[in-house]
Parts: sequence; structure tokens; C-alpha cells
Amino acid sequence: MKRSTMNTVVGSALAAAAGVFVYKAYQEKNTVRVEEDHDMRNSRAIDERESVYAIEDSSEQGLSQLDSAYREEWQANAFPQTQKELRELEEDK
Repeated sequence: MKRSTMNTVVGSALAAAAGVFVYKAYQEKNTVRVEEDHDMRNSRAIDERESVYAIEDSSEQGLSQLDSAYREEWQANAFPQTQKELRELEEDK
């Protein structure tokens, strides 16, 4: 290959690489970054795992970790704790 042809090929390759680099830098700059949601209310895993207090407290058995976290609020608002209590409330209406 002639030296001028080789210089043209190398120069074109360098220009293409620089173009790709500039394009990637532009994309990176204009990408919106969103932090991962760590709220337990939006976590399916927390709603599926059994309560950590289920071994010690019989009233926690059958509750997920999310339900366990809300349990105090449910008790304060007199929310039914079991399906049986929920059915009894619906029958009373």
C-alpha cells in the first residue's frame, strides 16, 4: 500500500473513533440519572418475605415484613388483622 493511502486510512479511522467518542460523551451528558427506589412499600421482596418476628410472636405469623411494619398502624386504626375479622366486619354491614 502506498504511504499516502495508508495515511488516509489511519486518519479516517482516527476521525471515526473521535466521532464515536464525542457521540458517547454527548449521550452520557444528556442521560437523566434516577436513583434506585429503596422505599419498602415498592419492594415486592419485602412483601413476600415472612416477618422476622413470626418465630417469637404468634400474632406475627402469616404476616410479611411489609405487613409487620404496618401492623402498629393497623392496630391503632382498628383495621382487621385476619381474613376472619375482615369477613365478620363485612357481614355486620
